[in-house]
Amino acid sequence: MPRKAANPSPQPAEIVREYGPFRAGEHVSGVTFDGESVWFAATDHLQAFDPVSGTAGRTLPVAADAGTAFDGRYFYQIAGKRIQKIDPHTGQVVESVAAPGNGGDSGLAWAEGTLWVANYAARKIRQIDPETGHVLRSVDSPRCVTGVTFTDGELWHGTWEGGESDLRRIDPETGEVLEQLTMPSGTHVSGLEAGREVFYCGGGTSGKVRAVRRPKH
Repeated sequence: MPRKAANPSPQPAEIVREYGPFRAGEHVSGVTFDGESVWFAATDHLQAFDPVSGTAGRTLPVAADAGTAFDGRYFYQIAGKRIQKIDPHTGQVVESVAAPGNGGDSGLAWAEGTLWVANYAARKIRQIDPETGHVLRSVDSPRCVTGVTFTDGELWHGTWEGGESDLRRIDPETGEVLEQLTMPSGTHVSGLEAGREVFYCGGGTSGKVRAVRRPKH
């Protein structure tokens, strides 16, 4: 399929559902999907919910400051200056590596044996080896980066800067913007994960997760 031109015209993001807020004052950071439940990082725990019913599910008491990812077996969670590998059944941290942004990391995604780590203020997305933390690739963004997800060979990330947020599909080699979905005024993206037909977007201090329709290519 032909690749879309760089710097395409932004399109409005279509929010198809809102979940939560789950607890008063809860801050939603990273978001991931294990195939059944959506999970989000809420500072001192991971919270699951059913994306069909919206009902809150299990919690795991772990440090959960920012991005969250799932590799099919384990969760990966940014906690301060570390990325922790977590057993989803017990909540036990089984391994950890240094996060490349030294405390400035925001988003996290798993793809093909590697982790993609967003750094908010540095406006970068870094691909790293999950065993060593070694940086394999670095991609620049023109805006502050929040959540990141890699799905069907596509790299998407969220932005949140100047009170505005959008979702961007970028070339993972060059950072070139291939597609852009602008969030409605007053809604922000703090975490990002691709579901089957939607993106799950963390809503920061709103305590909500929003489902945004994924474009069909």
